[in-house]
Amino acid sequence: MRLYAGSSANFIALNVNNQIADLLKEEFFKCFGFQASQNEVMSWRNSLFRLSDILERSGLNDLGVMVEYKLPLSGKRIDILICGKDENQKKHAIIIELKQWDKCNLTDYDSDYVVTWVGGGNRSVLHPSIQVGNYMYYLQDNSTVFYEGEHPITLFACSYLHNYTFLKDDVLQDQRFQKALDRFPVFTADHRTELSDFISSKVKSGDGLQILGEIEESKLRPSKKLLQQVSTVIRQKLKGELKLFGKVKAPGDYILLDEQLIVYDTVMSIVGKGLEHKHKHAIIVKGGAGTGKSVIGLQLLADLTARNFNAHYATGSKAFTETLRKILGANSNSLLKYFMSYGEAKSNEIDVLLMDEAHRIREKTGYPFKSTGKLQVEDLLNAAKVSVFLIDDYQVVRKGEIGSSAFIREKAEATGCKVYEYDLQAQFRNGGSERFSDWVDHTLQIRKTAHVEWVDEPNFQFTIMDSPEAVEQAIRAKVAEGFTARVTAGFCWPWSKKLDEHGELITDVEIGDYKRPWNAQEGLTGMRKGIPKSQYWAYDDGGIDQIGCVYTAQGFEFDYAGVIFGKDLKYNPDTAVWEGFPECSHDNQVKSSNDFLQLVKNTYRVLLGRGMKACYVYFMDKDTERYFRSRIRRD
Repeated sequence: MRLYAGSSANFIALNVNNQIADLLKEEFFKCFGFQASQNEVMSWRNSLFRLSDILERSGLNDLGVMVEYKLPLSGKRIDILICGKDENQKKHAIIIELKQWDKCNLTDYDSDYVVTWVGGGNRSVLHPSIQVGNYMYYLQDNSTVFYEGEHPITLFACSYLHNYTFLKDDVLQDQRFQKALDRFPVFTADHRTELSDFISSKVKSGDGLQILGEIEESKLRPSKKLLQQVSTVIRQKLKGELKLFGKVKAPGDYILLDEQLIVYDTVMSIVGKGLEHKHKHAIIVKGGAGTGKSVIGLQLLADLTARNFNAHYATGSKAFTETLRKILGANSNSLLKYFMSYGEAKSNEIDVLLMDEAHRIREKTGYPFKSTGKLQVEDLLNAAKVSVFLIDDYQVVRKGEIGSSAFIREKAEATGCKVYEYDLQAQFRNGGSERFSDWVDHTLQIRKTAHVEWVDEPNFQFTIMDSPEAVEQAIRAKVAEGFTARVTAGFCWPWSKKLDEHGELITDVEIGDYKRPWNAQEGLTGMRKGIPKSQYWAYDDGGIDQIGCVYTAQGFEFDYAGVIFGKDLKYNPDTAVWEGFPECSHDNQVKSSNDFLQLVKNTYRVLLGRGMKACYVYFMDKDTERYFRSRIRRD
C-alpha cells in the first residue's frame, strides 16, 4: 500500500501546484476510513515540497516516486521511496526519511534514541539513521525484488532534516550513532547539494517507473539468509533456558511430548507433502495456560524457517511480541507479527502462519493497518496455506477479543480449509500441576472440574498472604536468589500517563501504606534510566519495581508469581456465586462490556497461572479470601 506512486515529474508538479497534501489526505481517508491529522498534512505539504525542489533543480524528472509506502505486513510507512537507474544502468531505490526537526537532545534511556519535539511534546524517538536503516533492512530481507533474480534492485537509505542545522558536537553526530551515520547519512538544511549528489549518483539515468512497478509487484517472501538466521537463533534459545515461555534447560532442542508432538508432526507432515496444491489447512490447538502452546509454535518456526518455508509467528499482544523480538534479535522482526498485519496480504502468501494466543483475535483490523472490511480471522485464513491457531478458550480478557475454537473452526470450514483439532492436557507450568489450573477454574466457577480443593504439591505451592508488602517481599527474595518473579494485580487503580518531576512513574496502586506504580504506559517517554518500557516489563530486570496487569503479563511465565486480587471480583458467601463490580475497575474496555463478570474471572485466572513454582496472593476483599482459604486443605 502507498498513498502516491508516479513519476518524479508528476510529483514535482503536484508540489509546485500545492496539490500533493490534498491528494495524500484524500488517499489516506480511502485507506483508513478517517482523516489524517492536521500535523501530518502539514508535514506532507512542507517536507515533500523541499524534496521536490531538490529533484527539480537536479533535473531528475524520470524517476519513480512512492510516498507513504507501507512496509509489507507492517504498520510502518516509508516517507519517500525514489527509484531509477545509475549511469551503469543498474537498478537502484532510495528510501528517504523526512523530518521537520530543528533540534534534539541525547537520552539516557536507549543508545538508539534521541529526544526531540514531536506530537506536541518532547519524546524519545529513534535516531533518523537507525530508523531509516531498519526500514531498508526490512525491505531488503523480505521483498523478493531486492534479493532474487539476475539483477535485483539495490537499496540505499538516508534522511533529510530540512529545518535542521548541525551545531558543534551535535547530538545527531554523536559517536554512538557513527556506524549508522556512515551507512545511512543525515542531510540537513545546509546539505541540499550533498543530498542532490547522493540521489543523482544512484538514479540519475531514470527509467524509474519501470522499477517502481517491479517493486509494487514484488512477492513478499523472507530471504533464505534471513530464514536461516532466525532459525539458528530460535534453536539456540530453545537449547538454553528461556523461562518466559515455561521451558527448562535441556541438552538439545526442547523435547515435545505426547499431544505437543502430534501437533508438530501434523504441521510438518502437511508442509512435507507440498504446498503447491490449492487445498488449505487449519490446525486448532486448544490448551490451558502452561500446556506448551508457545513451545510448539517456536519449535515449528525454527524448523520451518530452517527448511526455507515462509513461516510467520503472530500474536495479539504487543508485550509478548516485542519481548520475543528483543530476545530473538532484530532480524526476527519481519517474521514475528501481529494478527492485524495480514489484511493486505495476498491469498496464500504465507506458507505457515503460527498464531499464538489466538483467543486474542479481534473482530476486525484497524489503524495503522488498512481494514478489508472482513473479519480478522478471515484475513488470517486468507493469508496462509496452513494456519495454526494456538488457543485457550478461557483467556479472553478484553472486550472485542472474539477468538474461540468454535468460532475459528466455523470460519475455517467456511473458507474450505481442512480442519484438524487437538487438545493439550499436559501441564508445564505450576510445577507441572494439572490439579492447580483445574482448581483455579473450579474455584472461580469458570468450569467444573474434579479438583475442588487445593493441596500444596512438592513442585508447586499456593500461599495466601496477609498484605501486599508480604507478597512483594517474597517475590523480591526469590529474585535475589536468581529466580524470575513479578507482582501483578487486577486493573483496579487508574493508570497515569505522565511522570513526576523526577522522571519516575506515578504510584497509582495504593493499598493503605503500600504504594507502587503500574508498569510504564505504552509510548511513555522521559523516564529515568532503569525503568523498562511497557512491552519489556516481564523481561527487563527493572520490571520488579512495578506492578504488572494482565495485558503485560499474559503470555509470560515466571518462577514465582505474586498477585493482588482486587475488588472488581468478589465472592458472595450468601449466594455462593461470584459477582463483578465494574465500578471498582479502571479498565474502560472491560468495565463497559456486557461480559464483565466472565472477562474479570478470566483475568484472575490468567494472573494466578503465571507461576512455575509458586503463587503468592493477597486478597483485598476478605469474603473472597475466606472462600479461597476454605478450598485449601492443609495436611
